[in-house]
Amino acid sequence: MNTDNTLLNAFIGAVATFLLSFTGIGPVLGGALAGYLEGGETNDGLRVGAISGAIASLPVLGVLFLVLFIVPIAPDAGVAIGSAVLILGIVALAFAYTMGLSAVGGVIGSYVKREL
Repeated sequence: MNTDNTLLNAFIGAVATFLLSFTGIGPVLGGALAGYLEGGETNDGLRVGAISGAIASLPVLGVLFLVLFIVPIAPDAGVAIGSAVLILGIVALAFAYTMGLSAVGGVIGSYVKREL
């Protein structure tokens, strides 16, 4: 296991996730790249894939939090609180989607590295 390069491998996987986002399975491909570069056991691929997904989620989280603060304040406090909760739920789902699929890709990448 190359612990020195874990963050570098995760960053490379996050960049690949961003560049391949048009495919629909960009997080899996980015996580697989990070897991392949990391090598090692399945747990190593899972860890670097999850880190890669977290790094790749940062721009999405930033944009969604900006939208949260741009949402106009409604005359009714319930509407404003409801929209804030809805947007935070969307942020959580986007983060979980990207991080989870990247972790799966990391496991696949480490498996491919071991078998080839």
